[in-house]
Amino acid sequence: MEIRVLRYFLTVAREGSITRAADFLHVTQPTLSRQLKDLEQELGKKLFIRSSYSVILTDEGMLLRNRAEEIVGMVDKLEAEFESMEETISGDIYIGGGETEAMKQIARVAKDVQNEYPNIRYHLYSGNEDDVTERLDKGLLDFGILIQPADVSKYNYINFSDKDVWGVVMRKESPLASRDTIQSTDLLHLPLICSRQSMKQTFSKNEFADWFGEDFDKLNVVTTYNLAYNAAIMVEEGIGYALTLDKIVNTSSESDLCFRPLEPRLESGLNMVWKKHQVFSTAADLFLKEIQAKFQNSL
Repeated sequence: MEIRVLRYFLTVAREGSITRAADFLHVTQPTLSRQLKDLEQELGKKLFIRSSYSVILTDEGMLLRNRAEEIVGMVDKLEAEFESMEETISGDIYIGGGETEAMKQIARVAKDVQNEYPNIRYHLYSGNEDDVTERLDKGLLDFGILIQPADVSKYNYINFSDKDVWGVVMRKESPLASRDTIQSTDLLHLPLICSRQSMKQTFSKNEFADWFGEDFDKLNVVTTYNLAYNAAIMVEEGIGYALTLDKIVNTSSESDLCFRPLEPRLESGLNMVWKKHQVFSTAADLFLKEIQAKFQNSL
């Protein structure tokens, strides 16, 4: 199976038309059609449902699209790493993470590195712990920023000194908005919008569950999320109250939303992780050394 053919396949899947894909790839339509038929024969599966004007992926085609995106992404990353092995340090650094103000610390280091090595580029991927670690394990990311509680046992990692503060995002006309802080009993009978990571019970210690104590199983969770931006939209539309971290949702004077911290105060630490025995590109290795120099509490 050739990478070139996988790129052809992904282009057709994206364009939804062999004609448009052929124009984009600068190949003839018969050539492209033949390559796709050869691919289907090689795999022994039908990948497209063809009509006069469009093509639709079959279930097998959707599976191949997901795997092909990973394979092509890995090849692109590998090619970029080899291209960066020059006297002038250049290359790409891939970082994934959840929504957290700690990205400011990453951004400051990235700026310092880029000021000295302007040919280094950064690629950011947003997602929760499961999203980030999956891509990290597959080699699609160099580093991951994980919000605790998170399982870091199979990674090398650095602890960040800063901590994120948990609280509740609500509409400003909510009765709870008059409170300075929110206690667990205030939330028991309210419709809640919660981070999927915070609700997981697979950690040896889940500080979020410990904070609620025996009331954790009584929560009325109506929606879960992995990105707080979408959770904030749900709050704006009156779906419920979002349990989230401070400073990642717009609660300015122009916003209809406000944030109130939990009481007792609940904080989550942060880790930057990378695979054990990872062989980094020159750019990623340089970035890691800068991070380690800044945060001396690396483990």
